[in-house]
Amino acid sequence: MASPSQFPDDFRCPISLEIMSDPVILSSGHTFDRSSIQRWLDSGHRTCPITKLPISDPVSLIPNHALRSLISNYTLVSFPKPLSYPEPKSLIQTLIAASSPLDSKLNSLDKLSKLSKRDSAIRRKLTESGAVSAVLNCVDFDDDSGGFQEKALHLLLNLSLDDDNKVGLVAEGVVGKVVATLRRGTGDSRAVAATVLTSLAVVEVNKATIGAYPDAILGLISLLWGGNGRERKEAATALYTLSSFPDNRVRAVENRAVPILIQNANSGLGRAVEVLGLLAKCKEGRQEMIKFGGLLEILIKFLKNGSSRAVQYALLTISLLCNYSERMRVLVVREGVFEICVGLLEDDNEKVRRNANSLIQVLQGKRLSL
Repeated sequence: MASPSQFPDDFRCPISLEIMSDPVILSSGHTFDRSSIQRWLDSGHRTCPITKLPISDPVSLIPNHALRSLISNYTLVSFPKPLSYPEPKSLIQTLIAASSPLDSKLNSLDKLSKLSKRDSAIRRKLTESGAVSAVLNCVDFDDDSGGFQEKALHLLLNLSLDDDNKVGLVAEGVVGKVVATLRRGTGDSRAVAATVLTSLAVVEVNKATIGAYPDAILGLISLLWGGNGRERKEAATALYTLSSFPDNRVRAVENRAVPILIQNANSGLGRAVEVLGLLAKCKEGRQEMIKFGGLLEILIKFLKNGSSRAVQYALLTISLLCNYSERMRVLVVREGVFEICVGLLEDDNEKVRRNANSLIQVLQGKRLSL
C-alpha cells in the first residue's frame, strides 16, 4: 500500500494538503476535497481559494471522477523507493523505433506510466519530450490481449491529470484515437478510453470539442449499451461530464441515449439516472423520456433506495418532466411521489432536500424557469 508521502501532489487538497477522498471541481476549474471546500463555502466565502476570483452562484461542485479513480487505484499499489529515474527521451525513443521488440516497448510504457504518476513537473517534462505522439501510436497497436493498448491509455490518463495538459492533449489528436478505442478496444481498453474522455472533458472547452467529434458520443452510448459492468459505468460517467455542455445533451438524445440510459437505470446503474437528469434539461430529452411509460417507476425505485446522488437526479428528472407535461404531473401525484418528497425534506443531503422541495412546488402547480 502506498504511503501518503508517495502520492503525487495533485492528489492533495490545496486547502487541507491531505489526500483527497471526494475530489470536486469548483467553477474556477480547480479541484478540492469536498469536505474542505464545503467548509470554505459554509464560512461565507464566494471566491476560489486559489485564484481569489468570484465563483458562480449558485455554487456548483462537480465530482472529479477521473481523479478519484486514480487516487483509489494508487491505494491498491505498493511502490518501491526508486533511487533514480530513467530518462524519458530514451524510453520514448524505444516506443517510436520500429526495431524495438514488443517486450522493450511494454517495459518503456510501464516506466513512463510510473514516471507520470509522480507529479505535474514530471508529466510536463514527458509531454515536452514528445511522449503524447509516441503513446498515440501505441494506442493503435493491434494487440489481441489488450495489454499494450491498455497501458498506453493509462499513460494518457495520467498525462491528462493536469488541467494545463488537457487542451494540449486534445490538440494533439488524442480524442480520435480514444474514440476509435471505444469501438475496437480489447481487454479493459474500452473502459479506460471512456475514463480518458471524462478526464479531458473536465475542461469546458474540451466538452464542446469532444462532443462535436464524429462518433464520440455515439461511441460512449454504444459502450453503455453493449459493454460490461465497468465499461457501462465509465461510459455513463463520460456522458455525464460531457452533458453539462448543452449542445452535447441534444447530440446524446439524437444518438438514442435515452432508451439505453433508461435500460441501464432499470438494471441499477445510478450514474445513468444522473445523465438522464442532465438530458431532461433539454426539450429533446424530455420529449424522448415522456414516451417511456416505465421510466417513472424506475425513478421512484431510486427515490426509495438509491444513493444520495441518484435520489438528487431522480428528483431533478421528475421535476423537469412534470414541468413539461401536465399528464406526467398528474401521474406523479397519483404514484405517491408527493409524499416521498415530503419525507426527503428531512434528508441529510442538502441537494436532496432542495430538489425535493422544488418538485413539491412543481406538483403544486408552480412552473420551473429553465
